[in-house]
Amino acid sequence: MSEEIIDPDLPIIDPHHHLWDLRPLLPAFPEPRHPFLEAIAGAAYYTFDELQQDTRGGLGGGHNIVGTVFMECGAFYDPSRGEALKSVGEVEFVGGVAAQGASGLYGDYRPCAGIVGHADLTLGDAVKPVIEALQAAGNGRFRGIRHAAAWDADPDVLGPPFHAPEGLYTSDAFRAGFAAYAEYGLTFDAWLLEPQLGDVIHLAKAFPEQTIILDHCGTPLGIASYKGKLHENFDRWRRSIHTLAECPNVSVKLGGLAMAFCGLPEDGPMSGHGAEHLAALWRPYIETCIEAFGADRAMFESNYPVDRWGASYDVLWNAFKRLARSHSAAEKRALFSGTAARIYGIEHVLPNA
Repeated sequence: MSEEIIDPDLPIIDPHHHLWDLRPLLPAFPEPRHPFLEAIAGAAYYTFDELQQDTRGGLGGGHNIVGTVFMECGAFYDPSRGEALKSVGEVEFVGGVAAQGASGLYGDYRPCAGIVGHADLTLGDAVKPVIEALQAAGNGRFRGIRHAAAWDADPDVLGPPFHAPEGLYTSDAFRAGFAAYAEYGLTFDAWLLEPQLGDVIHLAKAFPEQTIILDHCGTPLGIASYKGKLHENFDRWRRSIHTLAECPNVSVKLGGLAMAFCGLPEDGPMSGHGAEHLAALWRPYIETCIEAFGADRAMFESNYPVDRWGASYDVLWNAFKRLARSHSAAEKRALFSGTAARIYGIEHVLPNA
């Protein structure tokens, strides 16, 4: 679905997208596939050209994407490095994409200006050489890690691609690695599901100096055994968000709601809903997060290509702009670029920086 771009000059940093080639992996998952796999199957190959086509930064048309942050997704690992270090391959690959964009041949925007990789924090102190290898591979662009903890007792919620153990963020092994990681002054992205938000609250309170970013509004669930229960669980989610916002070291990403897990909408992929409809679906979650965290600790994200389930890239950002209409110019700058630039240390991509 195409729409006229709202406020096309507003600078945007997209602080959460992926790059991958899932084509060799998809045949391993039998039909019928989990809705998440169905959603990403249409974007099984997503690297520089596909990102460029969506963002169109600096080349005319579309939204004014001035920079992006890559988020780890288990892609392009290098098994020759061994189990602990194989994730360095992902950062090396993304560094090449960043260098391609930085050449200036594709306009003024800077894709992958920040890179968030992965390290297994259950390694304890042994995670330190992994972090240092990731930093070296990032060539100045590495900003932190994500170690996802998404888990649910109902296996149909997440499906086969996800295997985080229950209570990961509260385990002794993870906390030991987290303490070692905290020495580096890098960011930590947390992805887990709405019923698990207590785990990240405890983590944030235990490590008040560590910058933590909560991904995807805390991932409210509207799938499998949670189908039809978004309204029923909303107050629980809202209480958790306000409690988490009391931790000044935590920020939130406003997005991810078009994932199949959330069911907002239920009838993806790219089902043709316009920005006005999507904004109405997402408003209770987005407005609650901004109210709790404030614009200086909140940032809109595309979560692309995963969120293609619910919206094209242009429609997605139009929906966000509709949701931000009541905010001041300064708040909009923070929500669409300033918060992400500060937290991920990529202020240099902003105009007139």
